[in-house]
Amino acid sequence: MSFPNFPPKPPTRQIRGLQEEDGTTITVYQAYPSTIATAAVTHQRLDASPEFRTTRMTWIKPSWAWMLYRSGYSYKDPGQERILAIKMKRQDFLGLLGRGVLTHGTAPPRPEPNQEQEMTSDSQVQTSRGGGKKAASEESTRESKRKDRLQSMDVKIQWDPERTVRLHSLNYRSIQIGIPAGLIKEWAQDMIVSTEDVTDKARALKRILDERPDVNDEELAELGLIPEETEFEVPVELRSRLGMRIDGLAMASKP
Repeated sequence: MSFPNFPPKPPTRQIRGLQEEDGTTITVYQAYPSTIATAAVTHQRLDASPEFRTTRMTWIKPSWAWMLYRSGYSYKDPGQERILAIKMKRQDFLGLLGRGVLTHGTAPPRPEPNQEQEMTSDSQVQTSRGGGKKAASEESTRESKRKDRLQSMDVKIQWDPERTVRLHSLNYRSIQIGIPAGLIKEWAQDMIVSTEDVTDKARALKRILDERPDVNDEELAELGLIPEETEFEVPVELRSRLGMRIDGLAMASKP
């Protein structure tokens, strides 16, 4: 039996999101308290409010349904009472993915700048010339600090079960991207194209679901309450790093 009108299930791990037709931007979501959200939308700067913090990791999500699940349609708690749709440049989004380290499993070694490699090589030469235990200890300390610096810039990648707009769990995954404290300022100031408050859209969706339990997704989309999320093409060289695999093999990218 076939179901020609039933959309195929996406791969287990695939990035989907609301994108410009020319593919230059992708929209991600975050929920904030009103003070941060109001300032961000008014000034079109995510860090416009002094309450915006850059000292801890922040997580972005390209899935509208997952944002609804995470924030409880914006009703979950005061710290998530306003949902922002944050439009990012495609290249900057890819840049974050390129720094990605999986929170579960083993990711490929993180890329290291040439400068870091040169510093390490110079230090190794000095140690090999007879610096003795003191030189070896200093080298070990330098290496430890170097690794700490690199790790502080790691972008965390986590794959959680995708959700429907009714918050039901699906049998494929949605990506969550953790931006480290060391990158938040750059992300907030340089990587964001625009910021829109979509809290009312989330609440209108919840209201309709409560009033009309039989409403289908097509109707919700026509009402503008479900965005059209399409596959975000990820270069082949990043797919393994992000754990995007099928049956143990890296997924092939479309030409």
